[in-house]
Amino acid sequence: MDIWHIIVLALIQGITEFLPISSSAHLILIPHLTGWQDQGFAFDIAVHVGTLTAVLIYFRKDLKPLIHSWLISFKTQTLTSESQLAWGVLVGTIPVAIFGLLMTHFQWQYYLRSPLIIASTTIIFGLLLWWADVTGKRTRHEYTLTWYDIFIIGFAQALALVPGTSRSGITITAALLIGLTRQSAARFSFLLSIPIIILGGMKETIGIIGPSFAADIATLLLGAFFSAISAYLCIYTFIRLLDRIGMFPFVVYRLILGALLFVWFL
Repeated sequence: MDIWHIIVLALIQGITEFLPISSSAHLILIPHLTGWQDQGFAFDIAVHVGTLTAVLIYFRKDLKPLIHSWLISFKTQTLTSESQLAWGVLVGTIPVAIFGLLMTHFQWQYYLRSPLIIASTTIIFGLLLWWADVTGKRTRHEYTLTWYDIFIIGFAQALALVPGTSRSGITITAALLIGLTRQSAARFSFLLSIPIIILGGMKETIGIIGPSFAADIATLLLGAFFSAISAYLCIYTFIRLLDRIGMFPFVVYRLILGALLFVWFL
């Protein structure tokens, strides 16, 4: 991979991981649209490490009390709003972990990387995001989430295993539908990304490391660096502009992208 190939893919990953437009779809589509050789799972893991680093740094002040309250809950056997939110992030990861194992066992993921599937999910879940943004009450914050709410968002996140759905998009959609504000929906979605990126990275790492494993470490480090920078700037900008712009620009982008994909690949 040359330097521009690395930078473009890393920037796309960093920008699209937290925007409701599907990072996996873009990483799958770029080789189809540009003629580049598929970057491979090792590079995908590296850029996901970059986005994980970005979300950990951005939410470092929020994570400290959440982790502290979570640890205290083992001793006290009681839940505060902080410890329940921390448990909620973990519990909300269970559905996608289960579905991920099933996909791996039955090897469904290879059948879901079709550009036409991506085009369909891009449009369908884009329209669902628009409907949630328009109809959602937007009166609650993430600390009011009940276990029922968390399971709804968690099962929604499992749908993001289908490329084009967008993990952030579908979790924000579900959070808006149960009444969270846009910023609260985005924050909970981003917190949910932490365990899933860790689990996904561990799974893929175990799958590729072996006697035949070969990777350019410099390429992986550059990919992680550029994805971390772009992801941090994306989170910072997205949260600050969200109440002003809403979800409509991302819905329009998804509809245009989905339509272009149908024209391109049909």
